[in-house]
Amino acid sequence: MLNLNAVLKKHFGFDAFREGQKEIIEDLVNGRDVIAMLPTGGGKSLCYQLPGYILEGDVVIISPLLALMEDQVAQLKMNGEKRAVALNSFLSFDEKKSALYHLPEYRFIFLSPESLKHERVLNALNKIHISLFVVDEAHCISQWGHDFRPDYSLIGQARGKLNKAPCLAMTATATKEVLKDIHLSLHMTDPIRHVYSVNRPNISIMVSEARGLEDKLNQLSELVGRLEGPGLIYCGGRQWSEKAVSYLKEKGFKRIAFYHGGMENEQRMLIQQQFINGQLELVCCTNAFGMGVNKNNIRYVIHFHIPARMDAYMQEIGRAGRDGLPAIAITLYDPEDVQLPLFMIEKEFPARDELQAYLSSKEIDPSFKLEIEETHERFILHHAEKLKSENWEVKVDQIWKKIQERQQNKTEKLWNMIKWYSTETCRRSGILAHFGEKSDSPSFTRFCCDSCGMDIEAYYGQTKASSGYETAEGWKNELKMMFKVSEPIVQKTK
Repeated sequence: MLNLNAVLKKHFGFDAFREGQKEIIEDLVNGRDVIAMLPTGGGKSLCYQLPGYILEGDVVIISPLLALMEDQVAQLKMNGEKRAVALNSFLSFDEKKSALYHLPEYRFIFLSPESLKHERVLNALNKIHISLFVVDEAHCISQWGHDFRPDYSLIGQARGKLNKAPCLAMTATATKEVLKDIHLSLHMTDPIRHVYSVNRPNISIMVSEARGLEDKLNQLSELVGRLEGPGLIYCGGRQWSEKAVSYLKEKGFKRIAFYHGGMENEQRMLIQQQFINGQLELVCCTNAFGMGVNKNNIRYVIHFHIPARMDAYMQEIGRAGRDGLPAIAITLYDPEDVQLPLFMIEKEFPARDELQAYLSSKEIDPSFKLEIEETHERFILHHAEKLKSENWEVKVDQIWKKIQERQQNKTEKLWNMIKWYSTETCRRSGILAHFGEKSDSPSFTRFCCDSCGMDIEAYYGQTKASSGYETAEGWKNELKMMFKVSEPIVQKTK
């Protein structure tokens, strides 16, 4: 009988699995399709890496971000696994050609969903024996997920063209409707669901009301000056991530940088690595920063602008406290801030006249390319493909209905978040209710949330001796007593 603990020890040096890992791996090794929802920092990557040393063949991983792919490959190589490759835009044409030719030599193959559009990639994948097909950040598949990407819809079709390997779909935050979408989109066969709580009991939750921009900036400066880092500050746009850095530097703070999707890939990778390696103490960022960050000692996450959806909020605060030690998530909430996410919801999709102009120009001359935002173009082409037998006027009407439906759904979720920001009841209970979980109020609430009487001063310099906790074990033991949770850290033998 296969001893998974022995494989874990041999290849990863761990003595025990985290919650859910072993059960997920057992089902995959037995050839089952699996949908796995583990909390951020729950060790999802081990769920596909360990089977790679048991199953005969290659593990193909579909990943949404360049940074995430590069980080996973780097981690595998640091652990001694040299047979890992990421096929992405960092590779030159010749490098990609060589990697595809030598694909049978690799054990772990990371791909972007966009790469599955290319026949040469599919042909290369068909020449190898795929033992496990993995979709990371699978919530991107669902139009109801907070980070929907049209190219993710290609994955199910591509999987149908490849050998029928077991499929593992992983996410950290998904509602029931998103989990259903994942199942259907990936054409999974009777998948086993391993759905664990999104709750991160070591992260305290706080919403601090701000009255105007000046008050918010003052609060930000005070928090950064008092909280023990490293930390992240999420801003609602690219310009604001840069403005926040300028403001904090004017206040005398150092070792900080901004990060957003408008930067060059190499520049973003540099900022990320500097943060991971401790050269930077604080990063002010947009939601472009997150999924590729493998840094376990982030002590705080501040939202300078409000997240518009609960699943996005949980993804972002989930960057904190991945070492299992106490961390804090603070949202600076100005009721006037609702205008920014409303504006973002409107601008996320093409306007009707833009939609008409694009589709009518394609009807007149298919080779003509009307210059519109790339995300708008991808959205239009994704839905137009499903309506290719219709004329352009019908396409406009049908796609516009989809846009209105999506905007209404996002707006409703924003107003639900506004209610959550304004509540006086336990914030953690509200989060769990959103994901369909029941919550038992913890018997000790000092570290739950501001509504439950959380004391923010406990996080001022919390890793120093003056915090009142002499060792990390003191924190962990108190957390276990408070929330009656199992040890969140996987123990390694020294």
